Amino acid sequence: MIECLKGKIINIEREAIVIDVRDVGYLVYCGNPYRYEESINETVTVYTYQHVREDAIRLYGFFHREERRLFEKLLSVSGIGPKGALAIVAAEQPQLVVEAIENEEEAFLIKFPGVGKKTARQIILDLKGKLEELMPTLTLDLTQPHSEHSVPKQRSGNQELEEAMEALKALGYVDREIKKVYPQLASETMSTDQYIKLALKEMLKR
Repeated sequence: MIECLKGKIINIEREAIVIDVRDVGYLVYCGNPYRYEESINETVTVYTYQHVREDAIRLYGFFHREERRLFEKLLSVSGIGPKGALAIVAAEQPQLVVEAIENEEEAFLIKFPGVGKKTARQIILDLKGKLEELMPTLTLDLTQPHSEHSVPKQRSGNQELEEAMEALKALGYVDREIKKVYPQLASETMSTDQYIKLALKEMLKR
């Protein structure tokens, strides 16, 4: 397994970053690739998890080892795949997820995309009492809000803006935070990618 990659960020996409390590470009899937936007063309360290299946081999990237460790724990739960685990890790501070599991807060867990009551219960059954080693180190400021995850569909007549709202939802961003930046986005005329970048910049400031 590749522990980490250290190199320059040379491209940012909706679901991934490309990091140049000694003239080899690695495509690394991230919960929120735009967290790396300010580091474009700078040298960074990305902690990785290599996921292998019959039809694909993918690298998933994380800001911190603790994020990756929680991601690995979530993958061990029946019904949770890499996409679902990535959304959970990226959308909330890891310590809040751990606390929700330890306190059996199903209502908190079902706010994540793709997590229903059955899956939330399975997460608790499989992981409660097994995350003690994560608790002392999960004090990371990931600049992500602890809030609800239901994102309303904004009807602006602006297709690019609506596509951006859907993309933010897919990344696991939340209703309350998106509502705060929506008026600013609606006042601009941009491409879908530009709307996403602006929204993420503003949400990270908050």
